[in-house]
Amino acid sequence: MSVKPQFVLASASPARRRLLAMVGIEAAVCPSNFDESQVRVFDPGALVQVLAKHKAATVVNRLRRDEELRRSLLGAAMPGPTVVMGCDSVLLVNGEVCGKPRDADDAIARWKAMRGQVGSLYTGHVLFNVDLSAVSLGENNGGEEQMVGRSQVTRVYFGDPSDEQIAAYVATGEPLQCAGCFALEGKGGMFVEKLEGCHTNVIGLSLPLLRHLLADLGYDATSFWV
Repeated sequence: MSVKPQFVLASASPARRRLLAMVGIEAAVCPSNFDESQVRVFDPGALVQVLAKHKAATVVNRLRRDEELRRSLLGAAMPGPTVVMGCDSVLLVNGEVCGKPRDADDAIARWKAMRGQVGSLYTGHVLFNVDLSAVSLGENNGGEEQMVGRSQVTRVYFGDPSDEQIAAYVATGEPLQCAGCFALEGKGGMFVEKLEGCHTNVIGLSLPLLRHLLADLGYDATSFWV
């Protein structure tokens, strides 16, 4: 059995945290608050990778600098091996990249445009493996780190909800918090006909891909179960 690292999720997404907990990974949550407007990348697969990397790297740097944060998140000023995961998702429909809607009117317009269509949901995954035990007073760089990452794409076949159903869905507030304007694991699942590819990727992260990325870092995903 491999060493079990500490695990930090650089995201405020409750759905991602629930997915990790579902497979036995109890993640400390540290949202990056990275300003996504800084990034100008138009290919969706590349975009989600760049954003995921920035989010994870922001949290890694914060952990290196801030002893109080290390104690509050990880229970120690100088914890050992720590994996920090950044994720980002966008939906590509009709050639347009869609993140979270601006407001309710935007969400309604998007749903009217994407009903009956097939979209591609891209999620970028980046993991940093950091030895924070090497962090010392006045030294910010700490120990060695590794980084692995990959994006995953799932095809989403949308149903054909009526204008009234779209308005009712948007009124719940759920799509306003979601990349692509829907939550597969929530009420939005009623309007998705089928998927091609990894279904957890649509919820926020691909669990099979996470297993592979942990293995690339030398960790066995089952080590989190003990």
